[in-house]
Amino acid sequence: MPLSFHKMHANGDDFVIVDSRNSPLSITSALARRMGDRHRGVGFNQLAVMLDCDDAAARLMFWNADGSTLEACGSATRGAADRLMRESNTTSIVLRTNRGLLTCERTSTGAISVAMGKPLFGWSAIPLAQEVDTAVLPLTGDPAACSMGNPHCTYFVDDLTTVDIAAIGPTIETDALFPLKTNVHFVQVIDRTHIRLRIWERGGGIPLGSGSCSCGAAVNGIRRGLLDNCVEVECDGGTVTVQWDGLGSVFLIGPVETCFSGTLTDRFLQAL
Repeated sequence: MPLSFHKMHANGDDFVIVDSRNSPLSITSALARRMGDRHRGVGFNQLAVMLDCDDAAARLMFWNADGSTLEACGSATRGAADRLMRESNTTSIVLRTNRGLLTCERTSTGAISVAMGKPLFGWSAIPLAQEVDTAVLPLTGDPAACSMGNPHCTYFVDDLTTVDIAAIGPTIETDALFPLKTNVHFVQVIDRTHIRLRIWERGGGIPLGSGSCSCGAAVNGIRRGLLDNCVEVECDGGTVTVQWDGLGSVFLIGPVETCFSGTLTDRFLQAL
């Protein structure tokens, strides 16, 4: 049977939403990889699949374009929340991910706010391959690490224009310290409420932005004492707001837009 989808983006961080509630068709790694192909498929940084759920509006599963799974995706969570709030004509909704139940709200400006859960700092929770101080990792450049459901490694630099993201990112992503690989952030602090962020995304390369990476980068900056509790995170594609009081859930606030909707043909699906 044909498969419907919605292509969306958050400041250029593009993703696809598939509503599989009440649907017998399951998404596999091979199908996610085929859909993620920007030349022969739809193309996306991440795929979010909405599934039936007893205690939330939907349960979300996430895939990278290379067919690997991930635990959290702030941009696609906001996109799914936007669609479901429009469907139910409400300004608040709860979604379930592997991070637990996430409360999502539409702000007065139309942006989507998601309570992304508490960051994790224990070395085994990130996870790292050995017990180390996650605030200052034993790597050149003294990065910090945390988990927002996915591992994040944050470097603080004086000038982002001097950093070769494409060369350094893959090396850090696959460093032996990160058994599940890691997202890599390069942060230039503009002031205590504003950072410039560029990203090497685990399994994805260099995106225009990333919700969970924006959260991880801001959290690591706050715990280092470099930032206040509310931070404007400026990525290549645009700006989101991250709020964290140092104790509870991290809040991610930013816009999402629908690009187009479509249907994958039986022939496309049968080619797997």
